[in-house]
Amino acid sequence: MAASALVDLVIGLALLEYFVFGLLVGRARAKFDVPAPASSGHPTFERTFRAQQNTLEQLIIFVPSMWMFSSLVSAQIAAVLGVVFVIGRALYFRGYVAEASKRGTGFLISAAAQMTLLIGALVGAGIKALG
Repeated sequence: MAASALVDLVIGLALLEYFVFGLLVGRARAKFDVPAPASSGHPTFERTFRAQQNTLEQLIIFVPSMWMFSSLVSAQIAAVLGVVFVIGRALYFRGYVAEASKRGTGFLISAAAQMTLLIGALVGAGIKALG
């Protein structure tokens, strides 16, 4: 499989993960009787909703950083870092839904992968611009 296809696959997995998080928010909305468009109610619903929204906020940085890193540095490394990000977000979501204080490990894992992609992309762009 071509390296760029791996990057596309991992981005697709990240988007699928986000879609599943959205379904889980819908399930929590029904379970805890929080009618749309409300975004507050039962604490477990609120944590589920926030975990999904926080993931959306991170995808805005993750996807372009991954594309840039892939084209400027290494598609293979980008794919690996992308998988780490997806795993981190899953841990973050699971921890946050259980209890807000349990989201830290997942956040650190996904943030480390994301920052590596972003910084690597910026360095790669700088080298290309100067070279």
